[in-house]
This record gives sequence, structure tokens and C-alpha cells, in this order.
Amino acid sequence: EIEDARTIFIIGSNTTSSHPLVAERVYKAKKKGAKVIVADPRRIQISLIADIYIPLPPGYDNALINAMMHVIVKNNWHDKEFIDERTEGFEEFAKNLEKYDPAYVERITGIPQELIVKAAELYAKEKPSTILYCMGVTQHTTGTENVRNLANLAMLTGNVGKPSTGVNPLRGQNNVQGACDVGGLPNVLPAYQRVDNDQARKPFEDAWGVKLPSKPGLTIVEMMDAIIEGKVKALYIMGENPLLSDPDLHHAEEALEKLDLLVVQDIFLTETGKYAHYILPGSSFLEKDGTFTNTDRRVQRVRKIIEPPGEAREDWKIIVDLARAMGGSGFDFESPEDVFEEIRKVTPIYAGITYERIERESVQWPCRGEDQPGTPYLHKDGFTRGKGQFVPIDFKEPAEKTDPDYPFVLTTGRVPFQFHTGTMTRRTELLESEAPEPFVEMHPKDAERIGVKTGDRVVVSSRRGSIEVKVVVTENIKEGVVFIPFHYREGAVNYLTNPALDPVAKIPEYKVCAVNIKRVGEG
Repeated sequence: EIEDARTIFIIGSNTTSSHPLVAERVYKAKKKGAKVIVADPRRIQISLIADIYIPLPPGYDNALINAMMHVIVKNNWHDKEFIDERTEGFEEFAKNLEKYDPAYVERITGIPQELIVKAAELYAKEKPSTILYCMGVTQHTTGTENVRNLANLAMLTGNVGKPSTGVNPLRGQNNVQGACDVGGLPNVLPAYQRVDNDQARKPFEDAWGVKLPSKPGLTIVEMMDAIIEGKVKALYIMGENPLLSDPDLHHAEEALEKLDLLVVQDIFLTETGKYAHYILPGSSFLEKDGTFTNTDRRVQRVRKIIEPPGEAREDWKIIVDLARAMGGSGFDFESPEDVFEEIRKVTPIYAGITYERIERESVQWPCRGEDQPGTPYLHKDGFTRGKGQFVPIDFKEPAEKTDPDYPFVLTTGRVPFQFHTGTMTRRTELLESEAPEPFVEMHPKDAERIGVKTGDRVVVSSRRGSIEVKVVVTENIKEGVVFIPFHYREGAVNYLTNPALDPVAKIPEYKVCAVNIKRVGEG
């Protein structure tokens, strides 16, 4: 559907680096005449095709979104019919927007107000309009509010519940969508049913023959805190490398060293695996059968084409054998399809999807019966709660501010040739040759002020730690902002990042922290 949008608003997503196949859809839409708006602290590759590029300071998403909505309401570009029929709370919401005029937002963000007005007009008028966002929106202490405000923007203009519209999260890794769908979150059961809801728990307790906890569990950063407090004694990590991906890595190292038991299940020995008491060698996607669920909720088959090498085993078999060894009942699965059949029974949004069916056709959840076609786009006739709720969102500054000791704003992200913590890509000679080492991007004026040039080495420090990296001087980043990718163990940027959490989603504020930069050897 991206290809058929008339306007594409990309915010907090370096789409070509992190989601190149999605970026290809954007390029195709552009060739069909679509308008593209990109809001990012860096002039990233996809901004080269943007009709409007907005140099957004890290952490100021809601200031920009509110200003765009202020302009839309002021000029009567909002969709009154959609608002009257499908939403509630508009009056209070609109009143809250009054203070976010573009002149005020220009003063606090530096974004020229004419860019804000042009972006608002384009998004509101050139419909269907779609929003693509990623972790540049969510990895903030206001991440949940950022997403809610993007939903406000979509509802305000009627760009939801129709083809080629919506608020579309680009997931950080393959099958994040599928993992979340089937309960891979600490506060929900499969199909996003809350664990603290007695009615939601009962069907699972009946199906599994156990009493389930009624309190939400811990997120990753909360687990690390709980280990240090002595509340968590053992950790089982599968396909995750927190000793590169967690914020404030000194804190994470301290936690893992304190564990009585650490089990790591992975396809390579990671930085985290070196702390493990036991290593369980798992399997890659080519070495197992199963399903992946795409970012558009499309359930797709994955087929084994080679056997896992050496002592490696298919992950589902490891989990089943471990459960049986611990005395668990109900783990009599003989194949991944058996597991999927149980998923269908306890996950209503998957009930109509079968292996046989997705062999011959594409199906997107929710699909509640085998006679139903699935759901290409959500909210066609109404929202889950009935009417869509406008929620007034006020701009809040990031948790950590710059000061004379730490005068630069650091933001983090990816490069196109490496993936996540480099567990696979850094073992791939061609990819490693393209992006072999960590670096810090900085504006020429900032480089001149501290007396460095491209290729020089600097020490970047925050209130939590220091790393040494080389300098890349570029005008593609805002003055006062620096960027470091997080793939590299020899310059692990997450020694610097702030573990402050969003109060709702509990996501750390990876995208904003204060740092200083000095030449190597300088006191």
C-alpha cells in the first residue's frame, strides 16, 4: 500500500539503512508522483528524494507534530466528517494545540516555520497520506506519547482506516511483529490480551493447565535493575545481545556478572555469551521451519533448507526439551506446525490462519476464521475501542540536557552495511569491509571548534562512560548534534546512552543523551 500513497511522512526512520525493502516501496511511490516528507536530525539518504526535509532535533518530535496539527486546524484542513463520525475528544485536543504555533516551535527547535506549514498542508491535502516511523520516535522517555500524537495526526486528517494510510511502525528486527503477537512482551498474553485481566488469562490457564501470574513482568532494563537489587537470580537470553544493545553497558555488565545462572541460546558466541554459564547453540532461519509475521501483519512461511551444523539444534526443539526436563506438561509438539496450531487456538487474531492456507495465499491478521479473508488494513469500519480518542499531548524535553561539561546531543542508529549488534554482519567479509569501524558524525562548525577533522580520533564521554572513535565531518547533521552507530563492540556507544525509561512502554532513551568530545590525548 505504501506504493499507492500520495504523501509519505517519514519520521524517526533511517529507512534505507534499516528497512531497505520498505525504502524501495517509497521510491516506487515517488516515481508514481507521491510527495515525501522526512523529519530527522540527519540528512539521511532517503531525504535526497524528499519534497520537504525537516531538520528535527533529537527528542522534539511532539513539538513538530503539534505544530503541524496547529496549522491544519487553523486552516480548516482537518477532516471534519471523519472527526464527527469516528472520533471523540476533539474540542479539548484542539484547544491544547493553540500554543503550538509554528513561530513558537521554530524558536524551540530551530525548524523554519515555513517548512512546518508546507509539511502540514501536504500531509493534510495530498491524500491518502501514510506515516512511517521507527525507533527514532519510540526510543525516548516520551516514546509512547510520540506514537499517540502521530495517531492524533492521522485521525485529524482522516488518514486512517483506508488503503495507503495509517500510522505504520517499521519493526527493529525481523519477526518482532510475530514475537509480540504471540506474547513475547512482559505485560500481555498472545493477541495483546493483558496479563492483569482475569478474563483474558482464563482461556490460557484452561489450555495450558497452569495458573498464570496476574502481574506484568519486567522489561530488559528493569531486569538488569532487578538483578542488581537481588530480585532476579537467573536469566535465559535467546537471540539477543544486551551487552551491545542495552543502554548504560557498565550497568548491564555489572548485572550479568551477579547472576547465579545465565543461559544464552544463539547461533554465534556473542559478547553476552561470554558471561554465560551455559551456551545452547541455536539455529538460523535457513535451518528451521516456522512462520514470520511481517510488519504489515502478513504471516509467512519459513522453510528449512539445511540442517543446523555441529551441535546446533532447532530452537523450538531446545525449548521443548528444556520444558520437559523441568517437568512441564503439554509440550508434546512434534513439529513447528503443531506449535502454530496451538497458537491458532489461543490467539483469536490468528484463528483463521493455517499452514495449508498460507502455502497458497497471503493472509494478514486479524483473521478470526478460515472462511475470512484477513485484514489488509486496520480500522476500516471502526476502532477497537469504538470511537477514536484524541489525546492532548504536550511537548516534554528529553530526560538529559546539555551543559558546559557535556555540550553535544548524541543520537544513535544504524548504518546500511551492519545489522543490530553485528553478530552476523561483522562475520561477513564484504559487509565488514564497507563499514569496518565505529565513528562519530559531527557538523563542520563543531569539528572546527574542537580542532578535529575527518579521520582524527576522539574520546566521546557521557555521564556514564567513554569510548574512542574516529571522526567523520559532515554537513548532513545538525550543528550541536552528533551521531554514532551502535553495531561495534570496540566503540560500543551504549556505554554512553541514558537508561531513562518511557513510563508506559519502558523503552530506554537511546536517541538522546548529552556528551562531550575531546581529541585523543587531550586532557
